[in-house]
Amino acid sequence: MNIEELQTHIQKSSANTEQEFKRLFHGRGGLYEGWRHLTIDSIDSIISVALYFQEESESELLAMLKKFVTESQYTTLVVQRRYIKGAPSEVLIGALDEDIFVVENGMKIKLNLLSNKNSGYFPDMKKGREFVKENAKDKRVLNLFSYTCAFSLAAKFGGAYEVINVDMSKGALSTGKANHALNSIDPRGISYLPYNILKSFSSLKRKGPYDMIIIDPPTFQRGSFEATKDYEKIIKKLPQIASEDCLLLSCLNSPDLESAFIIDMMQEWAPSFQFVKRLENLEEFASADEKRSLKNLVFQREKISI
Repeated sequence: MNIEELQTHIQKSSANTEQEFKRLFHGRGGLYEGWRHLTIDSIDSIISVALYFQEESESELLAMLKKFVTESQYTTLVVQRRYIKGAPSEVLIGALDEDIFVVENGMKIKLNLLSNKNSGYFPDMKKGREFVKENAKDKRVLNLFSYTCAFSLAAKFGGAYEVINVDMSKGALSTGKANHALNSIDPRGISYLPYNILKSFSSLKRKGPYDMIIIDPPTFQRGSFEATKDYEKIIKKLPQIASEDCLLLSCLNSPDLESAFIIDMMQEWAPSFQFVKRLENLEEFASADEKRSLKNLVFQREKISI
């Protein structure tokens, strides 16, 4: 794909955009030769660009995007150079309001587009949040690795009567509280626990049992979680904290691990949880190898007959 074909692609992708977030180009999926380093998102009137490593075509790319924005419905162009550690994002055209948010299925989620790290929102998880919203009614929900609590929003929008959010980052949980306030959600029945999950199961057990559990960890986070060795520790504890018919959403975003990594551990360490399905990923996040792309796996615990 050359620069002209990329321009045509984003013009077509942006033709029917509205206020809701939409990924216009997903080079990270490996489907477009020469563009694995690039993602382009539409956020209302903002075009947000992430560059994961530097290419010789960068100046040509940015010139094309500037021209695209000035000739379109967009007013602002933001570029995040993820390959430069600690470098702030750059507003190339327009300006950013202090308090900006993304809209997803009516939910508002705060964004930090000037960060060199994550913006506070993971758009590829939209199908997972839709699943939670559709199945959370009247449930007590445990949201592990909650980050900025987008799953909690989905659960409350879906009628959950209680949500317990757990994350080591007090800053992320603070943003999570702000996200609930932004959506005018009644704070009663929502908890924000700054726990190290692997060391806190006794406390979580006392607050249970849980009718729905969401496990959405980082693949690797130095000093706190490594999927290849730590995911098993969580699965082993599930029978102790889950209700007898608990619904589980187990997420994994490692390109080096397939669904069988989770399914096999479930069969060994929590066999009462039966695999139901893997949720389909969004079309705009298509990958050259879907087996290794984002995995949202649904399990249902079977009631114990007496």
